[in-house]
Amino acid sequence: MWAVASLLPARRMLASAPRGDGRPVMLLPGLVNSDRSLFLMRRYLRRLGYDAVGWGLGRNLGARAIGGEGERLLARVARLHEESGQTVTLVGVSLGGIMARFVAHRLPEAVREVITISSPYAGDPRATRVWRMFERLTGERIDAEGVVARRVEIARPLPVPATAIWSRSDGLVNGLICRDPEEDGCRAIEVRSGHLGVQIRPAVLRTVADILAVPGQGPLGTFRP
Repeated sequence: MWAVASLLPARRMLASAPRGDGRPVMLLPGLVNSDRSLFLMRRYLRRLGYDAVGWGLGRNLGARAIGGEGERLLARVARLHEESGQTVTLVGVSLGGIMARFVAHRLPEAVREVITISSPYAGDPRATRVWRMFERLTGERIDAEGVVARRVEIARPLPVPATAIWSRSDGLVNGLICRDPEEDGCRAIEVRSGHLGVQIRPAVLRTVADILAVPGQGPLGTFRP
């Protein structure tokens, strides 16, 4: 409720963001969430001029949603790439950001850049308060051989430009594993936000808009709106 209330006084700041160029942007929700959780971000990016779409796979229940090898999500991104004739920008929240990195590794020719928001991809999943819930909802054990191999792949430097938006005050995941300071080609941008509702925080919305305006460029470091 506080995140929603903060949008009103920030409307001028949000409206002054750079205009988009019509490129396709796919938004990937966090654990348990669906495209509805990203409605405000999708609407905001569309108003700026981007072709922002949801992932169209229902609730994010890990492999149960995207397929055992991610084939459903990979097919969705490949289809958007083919239909638009452009590479796709992936913006993922929490688990959605981890999946965005997975797609970029598997389909680099279809991905323009990756933006993760509060996504704990760079460390042990036990450095979160939700890893047990992840196991119950997805049916996957974080120490299973296949899951560990996928985690290693996702944490490797991406073959496309990337930005990791993170917060020290996240509350549900350790913000320090939501970015890897040693990863070349990935900017780490710090914001002040808790985990719940991070996707509708004015600072996060504006940061995403600013990143999209200059994709793959800009200095590495910390940014506090």
